[in-house]
Amino acid sequence: MKLDYLLLSIAVMALTTYLIRMLPLALFRKKLKNPFLQSFLYYIPYAVLTAMTVPAIFSSTASIWSAAAGFLAALIMSYCGRSLMPVALTACAAVFVTEWAMGIF
Repeated sequence: MKLDYLLLSIAVMALTTYLIRMLPLALFRKKLKNPFLQSFLYYIPYAVLTAMTVPAIFSSTASIWSAAAGFLAALIMSYCGRSLMPVALTACAAVFVTEWAMGIF
């Protein structure tokens, strides 16, 4: 790969990233009053995080069953209002126990 191609690629990526972050600030100067748009923008980070996390959950263990057990444990703990650390530890424990039980049988 030539150096000029590499530098041009980095410049294009930097410009694209900068424009994506700068344009909303430049276009929307006053407070948004549309309740639909406000709620849409409020839930975007949660939707993106879910879209990135859920596929990784089901591909990170040895079997789909242990991944489903960990996911279910995390859902139950988070629904009960627990914080991040107990939810993560419970999900890890559920995956560990499921993998261990599957290894026995």
